[in-house]
Amino acid sequence: MPELWLPYISALVVGLLGGVHCVGMCGGIVGALTFGLPESERNRLASLLPFQIAYNAGRIGSYTIAGAIMGGIGMLLADLMPVHLAQRILLGIAGLFMVLLGLYLAGWWRLLSRVELAGSYLWKHIEPFGRKLLPVQTPGQALKIGLVWGWFPCGLVYSMLINAIAAGGVLKGAGVMLAFGLGTLPNLMLMGVLAGTMSRFTRSPLTRQIAGATVMLFGFITLYRAV
Repeated sequence: MPELWLPYISALVVGLLGGVHCVGMCGGIVGALTFGLPESERNRLASLLPFQIAYNAGRIGSYTIAGAIMGGIGMLLADLMPVHLAQRILLGIAGLFMVLLGLYLAGWWRLLSRVELAGSYLWKHIEPFGRKLLPVQTPGQALKIGLVWGWFPCGLVYSMLINAIAAGGVLKGAGVMLAFGLGTLPNLMLMGVLAGTMSRFTRSPLTRQIAGATVMLFGFITLYRAV
């Protein structure tokens, strides 16, 4: 596997495995948005699909914007010290956060829940903008709601933003978060259709532990690259 692609592949896989967390964190949002649609829209898949696509396009768009910002910050940090040293430090921090994320997903250590609590202060200022867009009547409104939703406080997202810093550039940081967002897409798109089945599956301790251990493995690989 070319090392160049490792940050994007790991971000995609973390997004897929993070479904065990997405169902718990965003399941209520998905349900509220779906049941907030007119009955004629939500009862037909062909009518519901454009809204779901718009919600998630907005959400992933916000992730990508945040990744670009964090990648730019990483580039600025790299200018303050020798490039090789900066890369090693940033990769080490990214690997550490991936290990913490794995522990969080598996339910072995909930340290990242405190990071989510800190993010809730920012969300208090953003959430009112989304409330003004309700009820959703068009896919255009759904896209705007998705853009707001992308800033919802989430330890999974915040951990991947640390990886975006380590990417070392605006476009690379955006690419990491785009890959992560695409990884979360299957779980959140299917949630409305298979909500009960997915909820039971993702609440299984074994499922969460396998996902967490796999994410930790990516974290250890990133730490190895750093040292």
